Amino acid sequence: MAIYLGNLSVKQIEQRLGIELTEDERKELNETHQDVASNVQKGKWHCFDAPFIVECGDMDTAIKIRDILTPYGSKMKRPIDIGIAEEETNE
Repeated sequence: MAIYLGNLSVKQIEQRLGIELTEDERKELNETHQDVASNVQKGKWHCFDAPFIVECGDMDTAIKIRDILTPYGSKMKRPIDIGIAEEETNE
């Protein structure tokens, strides 16, 4: 069982990466941020502090996050992972 900790805001992500997003990018990310870590919904994301990962509710959201962050790749102070939340099952 993996343990994930934290709920980073867009501003905190920028600080950790050492980048500055545009206002439009910040707005887009703030509008789709989900505070609750469990069961990340489609169209939403949640960023953990440890490990440093953006957990997305679906592939389209993961692609959107990737597309926003990719142009800043060479300026980032550290790597960040992007993942897709596993769907909860009733087994």
